[in-house]
Amino acid sequence: MPPLIQIGDYLGTLVFAIAGGLAAAEKRLDIGGFFLLAFVTGVGGGTLRDIILGRGEVFWADQPIYILLSMLGAAIVFRFGPSVERKRRALLWADAVGLAVFAVIGAATASELGARPITSMLMGVLTATGGGVIREIIRNELPIVLRREIYLTAALAGSVAYVVLDGFEMPRWVSMGAGIVAAFLLRALGMTRNMHLPVYGAAKEA
Repeated sequence: MPPLIQIGDYLGTLVFAIAGGLAAAEKRLDIGGFFLLAFVTGVGGGTLRDIILGRGEVFWADQPIYILLSMLGAAIVFRFGPSVERKRRALLWADAVGLAVFAVIGAATASELGARPITSMLMGVLTATGGGVIREIIRNELPIVLRREIYLTAALAGSVAYVVLDGFEMPRWVSMGAGIVAAFLLRALGMTRNMHLPVYGAAKEA
């Protein structure tokens, strides 16, 4: 994995873990609940990917840094909750970076294991969004991927861009970079332009 992508992977894990901590804070959970939600948010998507692909040992089992980053994210929110919440807007942008990086890493991992292109695309989406879905199921909330926000679509755009360019045998850094940019830009447009997907029944209500 290119160094910059690896750094983005670590950053994304930490930011996702912080998001899990904020979700725990909203429910006023104890420190154990903080660690649980931070962990599943930070590594849940990649864990599901590795299990589905039959990768054997999941990625964080032999790379403890992902566990440490998840614990750090939980501890940050538990200790500095109000200060972290005031920076929620900045965290949204960091989350967009994490989403983009995870989508491409997920697709690249699946491709390296010999998965078909469509499977690699879906694994990219799962890696980027699976942890958040698990977190919201635990909290008994509707996951963001089922709301109107451009989130799952952004992850899909990133993984598709990577798989397509990789299929044309472009240099790996080009394919990964293009995928990350595609996912991030689409998510950014959704955040800044209030873009969203059509909602069932919206036209009738109007």
